[in-house]
Amino acid sequence: MIYPNINPIALDLGFVQIYWYGIMYLLAFLSAYLLANYRAKQLNSWNKQQIEDLIFYGAIGVVAGGRLGYILFYNLGAFIADPLSIFALQNGGMSFHGGFLGVALAMWLFNRKYNKNFFTTVDFVVPLVPLGLGFGRIGNFINGELWGKITTSPFGMFIQEQGVARYPSQLYEAFLEGLVLFVVLWAFSSKYRTPMTTSALFLILYGLFRFIIEFVRVPDIQLGYLAFEWLTMGQLLSLPMIVLGAFLLLKAKRL
Repeated sequence: MIYPNINPIALDLGFVQIYWYGIMYLLAFLSAYLLANYRAKQLNSWNKQQIEDLIFYGAIGVVAGGRLGYILFYNLGAFIADPLSIFALQNGGMSFHGGFLGVALAMWLFNRKYNKNFFTTVDFVVPLVPLGLGFGRIGNFINGELWGKITTSPFGMFIQEQGVARYPSQLYEAFLEGLVLFVVLWAFSSKYRTPMTTSALFLILYGLFRFIIEFVRVPDIQLGYLAFEWLTMGQLLSLPMIVLGAFLLLKAKRL
């Protein structure tokens, strides 16, 4: 396979440029909104205003948390050198783990407004998330960032600008963290589940998928491997998710 070198600018109107990366985020929020409305009709416990606010709060949490998380976890030095770089979203540079924390805070604020239980909301939200993650990874692929390691495997993709073949780890993540995780969570949550179990399953599966894919993904050049010549920041940040998910799963079984 040959990487197609897609222009990151989807539409250039002269006075404004529309990037594929931004379009992927719009698709992520749109998919979450449509899925939320579908699920709300099934549960009959959410109204239209609540859904709209839920998506709004979540979108702010994703963007603000994702960008701040990337700066703090992956690129603090560049931010200190150029603080305005925090606004260069078209160049990528979003952290899932930062976005996860941002959404958790946003859901806490949402629950305060509507007096809802935290895990009732989060269990409702997590099945809406994976498709958005998949769209985000496709945006990474279009941007030509977050590549995997050099390989001679037929599963690699030849990058003409680099003159080498690499694992398209962005597509692996889009498949596992996006499509597979969505199918599992949507099917699992289609029936009544003990509170916290859907959230726990999300934490465990995402953490495991991310941890595994990091073995073929090249770590951020400014960080490299953190230890053992294989441990990456992505793996380090995923471990607490797996532990927390296991804890919530055990706690849910006692309810």
